[in-house]
Amino acid sequence: MSAAPGPFNLGQTIRDALALHQRGRLDEAEKLYTRALKAQRDNFDALHLLGMLNHQRGKAGEAYRLIAAALKVQPRSPDALSNLALVLHTLKRSVEALSTLDKALALAPGHPDALNNRGNILLDLKRPAEAVAAFDAVLEKAPRHVQALVNRGNACVALGQAEAALADHDAALAIAPGHPLALYNRGNALHALGREPEALTAYDSALAGAPNHANAWLNRGMVLAALNRHQDALASYARVLALQPGYADAHFSAALSLLTVGDYPRGFAEYEWRWKRAGMTARKDLRKPLWLGEARLAAKTILLHAEQGLGDTVMFARYAPLLARAGARVAIEAQPELKGLLTGIEGAVSVVARGEPLPPFDLHCPLASLPLACKTGLADVPAPIPYLRAPEVHVEKWRPRLEALGGRRVALVWSGRATHVNDSNRSLSLSQLEPLLSVDGLRFVSVQRELRPADAEALARESRITHLGDKLADFADTAAVLALCDLVVCVDTAVAHVAGALGRPAYVLLPFQPDWRWTLDPDRSPWYPAMRLFRQPAPGDWLSVIARVRSELAGAFAS
Repeated sequence: MSAAPGPFNLGQTIRDALALHQRGRLDEAEKLYTRALKAQRDNFDALHLLGMLNHQRGKAGEAYRLIAAALKVQPRSPDALSNLALVLHTLKRSVEALSTLDKALALAPGHPDALNNRGNILLDLKRPAEAVAAFDAVLEKAPRHVQALVNRGNACVALGQAEAALADHDAALAIAPGHPLALYNRGNALHALGREPEALTAYDSALAGAPNHANAWLNRGMVLAALNRHQDALASYARVLALQPGYADAHFSAALSLLTVGDYPRGFAEYEWRWKRAGMTARKDLRKPLWLGEARLAAKTILLHAEQGLGDTVMFARYAPLLARAGARVAIEAQPELKGLLTGIEGAVSVVARGEPLPPFDLHCPLASLPLACKTGLADVPAPIPYLRAPEVHVEKWRPRLEALGGRRVALVWSGRATHVNDSNRSLSLSQLEPLLSVDGLRFVSVQRELRPADAEALARESRITHLGDKLADFADTAAVLALCDLVVCVDTAVAHVAGALGRPAYVLLPFQPDWRWTLDPDRSPWYPAMRLFRQPAPGDWLSVIARVRSELAGAFAS
């Protein structure tokens, strides 16, 4: 006969459950916590710990119920208040979460976990400077607090202080070698510093210890894409999607790699995931059917509406004539700066600026969804260059000013919008263009509209450049100036798209990892086949790009 089971010991049951919980054996731990609650339904430890187990499993509602019940038993528990704040933040009740943490810290002013949780919430709320202060307070009390070191590193990355972040992650790894989260975030800091091969090593090390870390696979893919290893990047994104099939950022990143390598059918299908990404503006609810190529367009009015940057609007406006030839009446809603330039584009019966009343329409399509709707492949990109023209009234307005310069005229744009997510990759400083300015017989015209302080100072001292950027009212003015210049030299900005759409001779300076529309072809893009592309041969190598452009200018415009 087997021995009869011993008497039930509540305290031991909870200790056993916690040991299983800490080892990641959540099913077994849950059974023991539940058994403890059957024996004593208001047991604080069982309620609190089972609540945290549910939080780990993504069951925020149940986690909130259990931890709130625990706090009814012990309302002055800093640990439970701190953990309830985490759950509240998961439930998107962040203001309430911060208030709950204030209660925890009033009870225990130096409570490391409450301070750490406060920092994490502030970081998620895009308040990184305050988050750093919270993590500093943790580390003042507990300098070997690995999570706080890692989290402070993440806050430093958000503040643009990637070197400081790297130091924090290295400190965390000195305390806990092989810590997957520290390795993952170390990879993020190295990626922010442009040290892609080292970032790749860090992600691989993190994944060796945590093979199901979806964000490590995602960021690994992004590093591989930055190295132009797009097939390897796609394999990494596939690992993400095997773990989380609906992860929009992974679908979108896969779209960018597919488009870069020219797989347009799959790429544009994946590109539609952009609407589901966190922080993405929702697709307009225009109360009319969305058109993605299914319905016949004959005798229908379709509204094409801008959704991304100015350059994207110019690039995708080329589809208006195609839809018109299919029998549609085409209306375009664009950014106000582009209305004057787009008015008169072939195929469009009307162009309105965003914010103006919309004309009546039957269907609508976001501009960047047109390649999918029109089933565009790499071999049949619509490129009827030119498809835009500078309005004649604007050309005549600028003709006297430009012709008075004499010589051969080269329009310059060296940087884009400073707040653009890819600015550090695509923009230059004016000083980096210095070698171009010494080519004899050329007059340089700046159509740069946004000037960084250092560039403004340099431009004020530079007699070889005529600055017109601050005098351009809109892109109709910009187009007129480009039409009156012999060549455009620019980085990847809206001006590059305008030059391409006008069919102006243009040299476009591209970073090692280009935007997808420039593909990986050495010097041409299917979207603007008349343009010449000058690519960095290695990440960050603008020096050799400028040297090549100078050589081309000297050869093309030798006096």
